Amino acid sequence: MTDLPGRENDPNENPFAMFGDPEQMAAAMRQFADMLSAPAGSGPVNWDMAKNIARHAVVAEGDPSVMEGERRQIVDALRLADLWLNEVTELPSGLTAPEAWSRSEWIEKTVPVWKQLCDPIAERMVDTMGGALGGAGLGGLGGDQAMAAQLGPLMGMMRQMGGMMVGSQIGQALGALAPEVIGSSDIGLPLSDTAALLPGGIAAFSHGLEIPSEEIRLYLALREAAHHRLFQHVPWLRTQLFGAVEEYAKGITVDTSALEEQIRGLDISNPEQIQEALSGGALLKPEETERQKVALSRLETILALVEGWVGTVVDAAAEGKLPSAAALSETMRRRRATGGPAERTFATLVGLELRPRRLREAAALWQALAAARGVDGRDAVWSHPDLMPVAADLDDPEAFVRGDTKLDLSAFEEHQAPQDGPGGEEPGEAGPERGSAGPGEG
Repeated sequence: MTDLPGRENDPNENPFAMFGDPEQMAAAMRQFADMLSAPAGSGPVNWDMAKNIARHAVVAEGDPSVMEGERRQIVDALRLADLWLNEVTELPSGLTAPEAWSRSEWIEKTVPVWKQLCDPIAERMVDTMGGALGGAGLGGLGGDQAMAAQLGPLMGMMRQMGGMMVGSQIGQALGALAPEVIGSSDIGLPLSDTAALLPGGIAAFSHGLEIPSEEIRLYLALREAAHHRLFQHVPWLRTQLFGAVEEYAKGITVDTSALEEQIRGLDISNPEQIQEALSGGALLKPEETERQKVALSRLETILALVEGWVGTVVDAAAEGKLPSAAALSETMRRRRATGGPAERTFATLVGLELRPRRLREAAALWQALAAARGVDGRDAVWSHPDLMPVAADLDDPEAFVRGDTKLDLSAFEEHQAPQDGPGGEEPGEAGPERGSAGPGEG
């Protein structure tokens, strides 16, 4: 690239000289596009590539297929656990065809939900990356619109390369998460409509615990089955959870100054150098806006309430049946509260450091509700987001329990179908905005 003074606006100056020979750069980018291109209209991320990266990661660590004996043990444990839950909750069963998965199967079966969670932020990241990458090369064009039009396809490749990097990051994150997960729901989100446990995840959880394997398997099956009761029969819950994640993600930006610094002097023909420069985690920049803080508080509260309810009903179902239930419950609480797979995954994929800090407070609230209103009154709170506790209620569970609103379990039946129109709130509307009129205000 010419360094002579006065050449900055010379239309004959090669704007891509910073990357080396332009023909070599174009050829390398075409190779990238051909090798890793996503189908047309498939969105900002090449999910086939992300899945392959994740699966290669777990296979490299060892991912044996589920043996028939393991499958039978897990399916039987889930079915027995579901029967035990019938005794301690009014919510009906969420099990249809329980399964046992390998880690690779977990990746394959949960990608549709990861796509739903990650595509909104990935779209913004790819747009920003494509603009910054193209801006570094097209900055010298000035007002030469004809030249810019000719280089439009190259800009599309730049954007595609940003999508490639995001897909690579997602694949690496899922590959790192897969060896730690136990089932389809243990990160707190409904990643699948199918209840399933992973023999490899159960073995990892069991390591170092001097507890019979049958007890551990049944305890984890109780948690999986309890989560599915909520996710299958509380129709607004999925929308609230995903809506809070998306709302938070709207405040995530890519640090363009850091990105431009990373790509300065980048060798476009070196894929490894590109991947290292564009590893997205360091470029994610959360904006601590009030809107984002509200979304984060709502998400943490909903996840704490889900975890608290699951822990409460599982403890009740295991009482008198699993001698080690109390020890297993404490082990699981520590695992969730200290920041496990969920926190690392969110931090990598959407820049969200998630730590469900208020599990004990949420569990105390559900226990107080059951003591005051019975199991049916406790579970009726899930019938509508307007009835749910908010963050302030976790500070004073007794005040929420003393609420004047009479809960009618029949209301739950009215909300079994997906809600459209007046009864179907958008994410973050009714539940989180409940004010003094809510049932928790005594």
